[in-house]
Amino acid sequence: MAETRQAALAISLARVGRAVVELLEEFGYYLALVVESCFWVLLGPSRRQPVRLSAAVQQMVEIGINGLPIVFVLSFAIGVMLAIQGIHTLKQFGAETQVVLGIALSVTREFGPLITGILIAGRSGSALAARIGTMVVNQEIDALRVMGINPVRYLVSPVLIAMLVMLPLVTLFSDFAALLGGAVFCNLELGLSYAAYWDQSTGFMTTDDVLQGLAKSVLFGIIIALVGVSNGFAVSGGAEGVGKSTTRAVVLAISYIVLADMAFTYFLNR
Repeated sequence: MAETRQAALAISLARVGRAVVELLEEFGYYLALVVESCFWVLLGPSRRQPVRLSAAVQQMVEIGINGLPIVFVLSFAIGVMLAIQGIHTLKQFGAETQVVLGIALSVTREFGPLITGILIAGRSGSALAARIGTMVVNQEIDALRVMGINPVRYLVSPVLIAMLVMLPLVTLFSDFAALLGGAVFCNLELGLSYAAYWDQSTGFMTTDDVLQGLAKSVLFGIIIALVGVSNGFAVSGGAEGVGKSTTRAVVLAISYIVLADMAFTYFLNR
């Protein structure tokens, strides 16, 4: 009996050890992708292999511009829900008008970057994994290497640039959409004018509140890009492998975003 327990414990420890090693290897691969991408962005022109600006702009359009409608709808809805819950809670203390403070800080610090990150992860992160995974299955990545084209420079660097540029901009758009949703409901429920709502919001908010959300969005953009492309490069097993990799990319990206947001919030608000 004792030997059986020891064997079971050894198997469990071995599984934990393998999982830890795989996790460390994955994070090491993320770091390698960042370093190599930065290398090609900075030194590519001197080696006559610059990162294509047209590819980065195309990714900006796909990641940012094409995602604005769904970002607006969901951010507006989040603003309305925050207003509903805030008014319902503060009504017990006769302080309904203070809901503007809660909406302004919650949106700029948390919900704006978080909703944007989750939406872009589900929309663009999955597309990245599927596109690169399909290229791996069709041996297009090998063809790029044969032609002397570095896959990281050609595929990863433009995506990383686009994420770093567009995520903060889309986050600002999300902030405005959520604040507008809160303003509309406060106007209907409390009779608070839009001008008064805006004055109170800008009076409560500081530059640090907005910058905190934008800093998070930069981190979220890096997470989405790295998780998407790394899972795409790791595809094996044909079409089924592409599907599994795409699902894994979305789940991991959203999980990392939520965990990073929690850590970011904890250390910045101590």
